[in-house]
Amino acid sequence: MDNSDHACTSPFINLFMPEKSPDVIPMISYEDGVAALEWLANAFGFVEKRRLLEPDGQLSHAEMETGNGIIMLGTPTPEYESPKHHKRNCEAARKWSKVPWVIDGVLVYVDNIDMHFANAKKAGASILTGLEDGYPGRRYRVEDIEGHRWMFMQRAATQ
Repeated sequence: MDNSDHACTSPFINLFMPEKSPDVIPMISYEDGVAALEWLANAFGFVEKRRLLEPDGQLSHAEMETGNGIIMLGTPTPEYESPKHHKRNCEAARKWSKVPWVIDGVLVYVDNIDMHFANAKKAGASILTGLEDGYPGRRYRVEDIEGHRWMFMQRAATQ
């Protein structure tokens, strides 16, 4: 979906919001929001619902659906640096990134974790852990193209 004809100076203009939205909606910043939209759709199967671009082509605001969840993303300022840059420039971030845990990340439930894992791997996601079985369900951990961490899980009842 390309709403490039909707030049935007505020991320709150014409927002996609379903009638019943989740109580919590993650908002994630990306250096290249347009590339992130395409990558998240390809690797994780998220569905783009809204794309608002600034006159210079930068992503001001976007919304994507996954199951019954929503994520919002955008490019806040030219000075913003994603987690991948923090790992390069900050010793503490390098140490922290050596563990595969998802801290300051997003948990997403999916219906078919094995298929989701295979698709993310095929799309070039940085896999932090392989598929794991345990409470409360089968899961894996991954980094996206800018270093944001995600955990995808399939509930035990649907396995």
